[in-house]
Amino acid sequence: MDFGQTAELLARFQFAFTVSFHFIFPALSIGLASYLAVLNAMWLIRRDSAYLNLFDYWKTIFAITFGMGVVSGIVMSYQFGTNWAAFSDKVGPVIGPLMGYEVLTAFFLEAGFLGIALFGRRRVGDKLHMFAVLMVAIGTLVSATWILAANSWMQTPAGYAIAENGQFVPEDWWAIIFNPSFPYRLVHTVLAAFLTTAFAVGATGAYHLLKNRGNRQARIMFSMAMWMAAIVTPIQIVAGDMHGLNTLEHQPAKVAAMEGHYETQKGAPLILFGIPDDEAETTHFAIGIPYLGSLILTHKLDGEIKGLTAFPKDERPKALIPFITFRVMVGLGFLMLGVGAWSLWSRYRRTLYTNKWLHRAALAMGPSGFIAVLAGWYTTEVGRQPFTVYGLLRTSESLSNVDAEAIGASLIAFIIVYFLVFGAGTFYILRRMSMPPLGDDGELQRGPNRAAGTTPAIQLEANGGGHGA
Repeated sequence: MDFGQTAELLARFQFAFTVSFHFIFPALSIGLASYLAVLNAMWLIRRDSAYLNLFDYWKTIFAITFGMGVVSGIVMSYQFGTNWAAFSDKVGPVIGPLMGYEVLTAFFLEAGFLGIALFGRRRVGDKLHMFAVLMVAIGTLVSATWILAANSWMQTPAGYAIAENGQFVPEDWWAIIFNPSFPYRLVHTVLAAFLTTAFAVGATGAYHLLKNRGNRQARIMFSMAMWMAAIVTPIQIVAGDMHGLNTLEHQPAKVAAMEGHYETQKGAPLILFGIPDDEAETTHFAIGIPYLGSLILTHKLDGEIKGLTAFPKDERPKALIPFITFRVMVGLGFLMLGVGAWSLWSRYRRTLYTNKWLHRAALAMGPSGFIAVLAGWYTTEVGRQPFTVYGLLRTSESLSNVDAEAIGASLIAFIIVYFLVFGAGTFYILRRMSMPPLGDDGELQRGPNRAAGTTPAIQLEANGGGHGA
């Protein structure tokens, strides 16, 4: 392996490491911001203190998650100058404004209203506070929109021209933003963030129900999370299928790697398991279902699927990683579907809050959303190789003139600092989740008090509880 190749691999690994840490925080904060907006609205409509208690419970977790997402994002952006200066120079006229729009719209919106959303209820009143919470939620979605527009353009570039100096210059901003893969990737990513949050909230509720099934706030958060899982997961599977068809149209080599197909064939099987071998150009120990691959990708039993050998060797992604990560993502998606369906059955049987096996399954699925979004991201990014701008700019041409030793040293520093700082933040979040939601009197809120015929929330409100932050 020569020096230049080593520098490229280290730079890629460093970016993958930092983006992996960064991506898990927006994946939670996007969903949590919307969840907080729903909880706050439920409090304003019903004046049920349980929703206010849950809002206060999750807003702390959201604040820490949001902060770590911002910090990790800033660190990640510096690598465009240190490790990927050639990429920044060539695509700067397109990517630069998109990143700038994200700061000018989404970040200012989030930062401007975050303090009010977290601490301003008593100072500004319920209506303005609700508006601030909504603005933060909208800001997270706007942020995702701009970031995904930039990344989608790298996957399916459009609306550009190449200047004499080799730079990509914008010709049609509408075509750049709404490039062919953008709508599919936006929907798929936002739904993934909602599911990530749903299963994190559901796991927290399940944990506390296993310890005390009478905890009313735990019941509410678990019920809301399971509704989200049951409703959104099927939509996500459909959105993923549409995204796959779009990828087949615009990035067929990526799909060939994901599917583990080396030879072009009609009636291609769906390979469930196997070990892709790029050198031998075959997938060893392949276990597949005949014709199902073509049926899924082309909606025809005899549809033709291009294999990796249909593309020049220097334009093929390495198949092993996208092959594995794609199956991890899809497998977790169907497990989510199963948990959602199980919750509907338990709800119908009136055992949603007493079914300990469902609670254990939901607890085990708590990290599933994070794993799935990372697996999907790896599939997308590794499958785009060997290009940074698909089909136009190679990764090897995007690297800064930097020594491998310098990249390696900074990588080691990143690993140490990230695990210390973000490890401590993640530990605090998990510790916070392990603490049971408390009522206004500092005690656990119980389920319905059958002897009195009222709920503790009603009793608290009758005693003047449940108002204010």
